[in-house]
Amino acid sequence: MIALNHLQKVVGQDTVLDIAALTLGAGEIAAIIGPTGRDKTILIDLFTGRARPTAGSIRVAGLDPAHDRAALSRQMGILFAENSLYDRLTVKANLEFHRRLHGLPPARAHEVLSQVGLTDHAAIPAGKLPDGLARRLAFGRALLHYPPVLLLIEPFARCDTASADLLARLLRELAAWGTTVLILATEPTGLADLCQMIYEMEQGRIVRSYNPQDERQGDLPFKIPARLEAKVALLNPSDILYASAEGDRTYLHTAEGQVPTHLNLAELEERLARSGFFRAHRAYLVNLQRVKAVIPYTRDSFTLVLDDPASTEIPLSKTSARELRELLGY
Repeated sequence: MIALNHLQKVVGQDTVLDIAALTLGAGEIAAIIGPTGRDKTILIDLFTGRARPTAGSIRVAGLDPAHDRAALSRQMGILFAENSLYDRLTVKANLEFHRRLHGLPPARAHEVLSQVGLTDHAAIPAGKLPDGLARRLAFGRALLHYPPVLLLIEPFARCDTASADLLARLLRELAAWGTTVLILATEPTGLADLCQMIYEMEQGRIVRSYNPQDERQGDLPFKIPARLEAKVALLNPSDILYASAEGDRTYLHTAEGQVPTHLNLAELEERLARSGFFRAHRAYLVNLQRVKAVIPYTRDSFTLVLDDPASTEIPLSKTSARELRELLGY
């Protein structure tokens, strides 16, 4: 459904894009990861037909984007980095406008509103939606016309946890029905559980490709030991909210409570680094997948809020706050 073959784009004297091969079949979800730059912008232009390759080819659902733009609009749904909604129109009216453009039946707008969880917000102007719900609406517009291919640029940008989880669930459902999904993002946070393949791009070239499931299988140990009275419990990293050092003891905190571990915080950090854990403070190691907000109380005082029922707050040091900002790009 997506095929790049010896794709090159030269701008002036520079070869900005050079991808030997990249192929996605029906029902596959993949991501291209790399910093935002001219190479990624040109790749988007090539996918949408706004630019032509200097050499090689790009095909989407068998179509050449530059020559078949009208047909491509029926075969591919696009979610850009910006939502580009009609702010003065209601949520439903935004979908109705595009439904009519595609010649779809009236019921389709209602179906999509339900899919993206916006039925209760149908009469609200799009400009008044919080960021996460606005992203849901833009995503709904992309899948409105049943496209067999989805191109998603930073799909989880500005999403709250609930919205990101909903979009990820919808993507899995769409892929199960045969939709091909290509995600362009700056970093892989949240994509390992979603994608079959992740491609890392630097300066217009794919420098690494891997199946995140294979990476996990090779990333031992799978479990983190915790001491209980009569046994040793083995915890999945995804079940750990955070770890804390209290005196000479280290504790693992889960939704069910805390348990001690014989590993110190430095040893835990080494084991959990590739599972998305971050040293927020000298005494705290936090699972970034469970962080829902960063709150700056003062210029030098920060707190992380977790997505557990208690909305647990974890101190974030000034140095770690700067590192986290650079890591996540906010």
